[in-house]
Amino acid sequence: MISDRQQAGSDSRTRAAPGSLILWVALAPALVVVLCLFGGGLILGGMQSFGYLPAAGMDRYTLSHFSNILLDPDFIRSLLLTLYISVVSTALAAACSVGIAVLLANISKTRRIVDFIFQIPLTVPHLVVAIAVVFMLAPTGLFSRALQAIGLISDSAQFPLLINDSWAIGIILAYVWKEIPFITLMVLSVLKNAGTDLVDAGRTLNAGRWQRFRYIILPTIFPSLGAACLIVFAFTFGAFEVPYLLGQTYPMTLPVWAYRNYSDIDLLARPEGIATGLIITMVIIGAIVLAQLITRAARRRGVIL
Repeated sequence: MISDRQQAGSDSRTRAAPGSLILWVALAPALVVVLCLFGGGLILGGMQSFGYLPAAGMDRYTLSHFSNILLDPDFIRSLLLTLYISVVSTALAAACSVGIAVLLANISKTRRIVDFIFQIPLTVPHLVVAIAVVFMLAPTGLFSRALQAIGLISDSAQFPLLINDSWAIGIILAYVWKEIPFITLMVLSVLKNAGTDLVDAGRTLNAGRWQRFRYIILPTIFPSLGAACLIVFAFTFGAFEVPYLLGQTYPMTLPVWAYRNYSDIDLLARPEGIATGLIITMVIIGAIVLAQLITRAARRRGVIL
C-alpha cells in the first residue's frame, strides 16, 4: 500500500511538472521586462549610491554616501516624519476598516452593491486624491467656504491649516480615505468566508459584543488585517506624490527628500538621493516579505480562503 501511495505521489508530481513549465513559459515575457527594468535600475542605482558616477568624476566605490545620510539630522527628521505618517494613517485606516467590515458582515443581500461602492476609490489615483484634498481642505477650499457661508467663521484666515502643516493632517486624511476600502474589502472577505457559527456560539454563551469581537472576530481577521496593514504601510512609506503636494517644505518625507537630492543641479548630491531611495526600498521589501509570511501562515491555518 505504501509503494502504491509513493507511486501515486510521483505520478501526480510528474503530471504537475508540465503545467508548471507552461506557467513559467507564459510568465516569461512579463518577468523578463520586470527583471530588466527593476533589476537593471536597482543595480545601476546601487552602483551610483556607492559612489560610482563617472559623469561627476566619481569612479571609486565607497560607503560614505550612506554614512552621510544616516548621520544627517535632516535624514533623521525625514525618517521620523515618514514613519509617523505611515503608522498613523495605517492605524486609522485599519480601525475604520474593521468597524465598517464588522457592520457590513451581516449584510448579504447588498454585498455586490457594497463591493462596488468600495471598489470605486481603489481606481482613483493618489494624485487625484491629493488634488481633491487641496480643493477641499485648503484655507480657500470647499470646507472653508462652506463654514463661511453658514457663519461659523468670518474669513479664510480662521480656517485651521490642514495643508502643508507640521502634523501632516492633509497627507494622513488622503491616505486614510484611499486605503480604507482596500483594508475593508480584505477583512470583509475573511468575515464572509468564516461564517457566523462562532459568533452565534458566543452569543449563546452570553458573551457581550466586546467579548465576541475580542475573542472571536479579532483573532479571525487578524492575519488578513495584519497583511493588509503591512501592505498599506509599505505603500505610504514609499509614496511620493501625496506628501510632495500636501506636505511642508521642511522637514519633508523620505521619498521627497530623496527626489530633491537626486534632482539637485549638483551631481555630487545624486548618490545620496539614490542611497535614500535604496533605504526606502529595503524597508518596503521587508514589509512586503513580512506580509507574505503572515498571509501564508494564515492560509495554513485556514483563515484566508
